[in-house]
Amino acid sequence: MRTYLRNLSCLVFSGAVIGGVLAATPVTPAGAAVTGTTTCSGTPSAPGVLTGTHGAVVVKGACEVNAGAAVVNGDLTLSPGSALLAAFALNDQTGSGTSSLAVTGNVLVRAGATLLMGCNPANFACLDDPNQSNPTLSMHPTVGLDLRSNQPLGVIVHNFSVGGDVIQTGGGGGVNCKPQGVFKLFQSPVYSTYEVGTVGGDIRISSVHSCWMGVVEMHVGNTVVMYQNKLADPDAIEILSNNITGNLICRGNSRTWDNGDIGPNLFPRQPEPNTVGRNRKGQCVLSSPNTKTDKPGPGPF
Repeated sequence: MRTYLRNLSCLVFSGAVIGGVLAATPVTPAGAAVTGTTTCSGTPSAPGVLTGTHGAVVVKGACEVNAGAAVVNGDLTLSPGSALLAAFALNDQTGSGTSSLAVTGNVLVRAGATLLMGCNPANFACLDDPNQSNPTLSMHPTVGLDLRSNQPLGVIVHNFSVGGDVIQTGGGGGVNCKPQGVFKLFQSPVYSTYEVGTVGGDIRISSVHSCWMGVVEMHVGNTVVMYQNKLADPDAIEILSNNITGNLICRGNSRTWDNGDIGPNLFPRQPEPNTVGRNRKGQCVLSSPNTKTDKPGPGPF
């Protein structure tokens, strides 16, 4: 379920950082040239570090944004099977200052890759927050154009802004809740979520087969489409407290919810309805049941 997965991921990522599993090896110094393409590469035990200003960036293997400001004046591309962790608030290399990520172009997540981007106290604690039980730190990444994922393993973003569209197509590791790929390091099921952010255009998520998925507290400039997504967790897909200017369209998904679980089981649930400027269609028309015996509705999703 959403709360369980969120908290588990924070704990295990932060534990890896504190324990030295993700000890960083810088590959990109601050003040680097802003033309050409920079490669940030490493392994889970010695990830590369992206910092400074660049024209375009390709991630290969494992890469972190934890050494100050990283600015990409072009596209940021995660190559197949790679992982980018950009959910650090502090400059963990110098011990002074903050970390951030700004991409003026697109963020492109290729097959089998994993993106972890953004953090805040309420939804996903920053990986280097010293107090994981009562976090206070935030990091707000920005993407000028689109965030596009094609067959990714997982896309986990919080407290972020995208100027264009968010599009995720396929991937997810299959309809199960088994740790796979980089998620094995964190002992977490594979999942994708978009929480607490602003998207100038559409959110379109289709054909994802995974454990859990959420679209939560998003401000969307146009339409949200959820199509043919199959999730193993019965609590998915949670579409909660979003402000959508256009339409909300849900068709062919395993299940959709506009309420969140408030206990250890699927029910009871707490309503978290969406604001939709135009039409609700398909599975996202009537509000979800709040108890095991409720029927959908009568209110809007």
